[in-house]
Amino acid sequence: MKDLISNQLVKYLEARGVEHIFGLCGHTNIAVLAALSKSDKIKFVNTRHEQIAAHAADGYARATGKAAVLLSHLSPGLTNAATGVANASLDSIPMVVIAGDVPTHYYGKHPHQEVNLHADASQCEIYRPFCKRVWRVDSPHLFPEILEKAFVLAESGRPGPVLIDVPMDIFSKEIDTALFDRVLLNNRDLAKPSLDEVTAEKIISQLLAAKTPLLYVGGGIMLAKCMTELRQLAEHLSLPVAHTLMGKGALADDHPLILGMTGFWGTTFINDKCKGADWILGLGTRFSEADCSSWEEQYTFDFGPNGTKLIHIDIDPNEIGRNYPVAIGAVADLKQALTALLRVAKRLCPQGIQRPELIAEMAANRKAFVASNQEWVQSNDFPMTPQRILADLRSALPRDSYICTDVGWNKNGLAQQYPVYEPGTIFTPGGFATMGFGSPAALGAKIALKDKVVVALTGDGGWGQNPAVLATARENAIPVIWVIMNNRAFGTIAGLEKAHYDTTFATVFEVDGESWSPDYAAIARAYGIEGITVNAAEEFLPAMQKAVALNKPVVIDVYMKNIPTPTAGHWNIMDIYSPGKKVHHVATGN
Repeated sequence: MKDLISNQLVKYLEARGVEHIFGLCGHTNIAVLAALSKSDKIKFVNTRHEQIAAHAADGYARATGKAAVLLSHLSPGLTNAATGVANASLDSIPMVVIAGDVPTHYYGKHPHQEVNLHADASQCEIYRPFCKRVWRVDSPHLFPEILEKAFVLAESGRPGPVLIDVPMDIFSKEIDTALFDRVLLNNRDLAKPSLDEVTAEKIISQLLAAKTPLLYVGGGIMLAKCMTELRQLAEHLSLPVAHTLMGKGALADDHPLILGMTGFWGTTFINDKCKGADWILGLGTRFSEADCSSWEEQYTFDFGPNGTKLIHIDIDPNEIGRNYPVAIGAVADLKQALTALLRVAKRLCPQGIQRPELIAEMAANRKAFVASNQEWVQSNDFPMTPQRILADLRSALPRDSYICTDVGWNKNGLAQQYPVYEPGTIFTPGGFATMGFGSPAALGAKIALKDKVVVALTGDGGWGQNPAVLATARENAIPVIWVIMNNRAFGTIAGLEKAHYDTTFATVFEVDGESWSPDYAAIARAYGIEGITVNAAEEFLPAMQKAVALNKPVVIDVYMKNIPTPTAGHWNIMDIYSPGKKVHHVATGN
């Protein structure tokens, strides 16, 4: 039997269980949109900009654990979406991007919007640096196989985005439906690699012999959905758990074994505990620069000849030994690996290990850190302190609420100071640190997490990049709460520039030399969405409580002091700006 490829594509996606597709129309993909219009199983989430679609798909994939689908137009559509797809790539988020292209019979003739400076119809090459694989479909009969390969590759190993670039005439060609039926026979429940018993025993034996062992975890824990296994191993051997920025929420922040975030925005206590460990088991982390204080051994980690010994387990062999030498390295799925490690730990040490003095020391440090922030948390100053905003946010939100951050205080300060009680409930742009991520990512997260409260916590710089998220929220009735920590600046960069160069040129928002901000609440109302402007510190908590109770899209604009996130680690860019001066950020403006 014959059918149009566009129709068969939709039927294939339905059979895979795809329920939402994010994207934007264009003349190269409307054949697919026409086919989608007849589907009662897939909802198309229409956006006003491809970057919004890509970030929303990213948030959806983080929430579901499955590959999200992004539908794009050719050249400008793909370049608009590129930032969001690259963000997903660096955070290992599975995504299948399906994009239209110029017709095959016009390759090289420079038809409308063709990219061909170095090769004909070469727009797909734009994605090659950050996608796991890029396909251009030049033969209709290969399309079913490419689709199947794309989903498997996006979700397997280290997850990430893939691109299927489809000339628009291919969508409108007929194909033998048996070719699609064949690929749908594949079993999609693939077995994942684990640790062999000998390696698991070697790792556990070393941890048992260590004097000051420690677990260091990254975002790979959430990707593998092994937060329970992590907690069980930590509890059995009383192993303190430090985490990367992306690892925030791997273990609840009220757990007695949680240390907290390391690196530039980590605290002295946490960094010193990592530096003083004799053995560290690293799980699902790239040991990236900010988390490791630019890899300078005097600040966070000392993996030198006489320092800490590293055991590193990751699904991606390229990450093992990349930044630090390993004493034991293993390539494995973290859920399988932790299951094996816990089994061996219970066999070799059935009674477990207790470290009451360490746990008491960690508890005392957490208490002292909270106490050190109380002046800021309880301040009635307006503009509000960011510490007060985070504290009131925590008070207003349910324990199992989700937050999608952007960059700045809403990311770094949150990771340092905001308690997360349910593992895996923070979505943040880690690898790419993309300004503009949080606002649209929350759309995708809320679509997937229907019964959870989802908050986009952004700065005014980040929120201002994609205000058209409100159109999508209004049209699809997506009840996200946007909290804009509005310091009328690109605040973190303003503090950096002021500290090193004594200017805030091009980093603060002004009109005629006066601090200025758009009326974001009015903008929300223009889209038909509830908009609240906070005019005093005591108004923010009630505004949040109202937003949660409304269960509809709400924008809350809160004016915030531009003070820097406290730093105890190190970032080498400081030495580039001001060699030998140990200067970080300073407060600016309000």
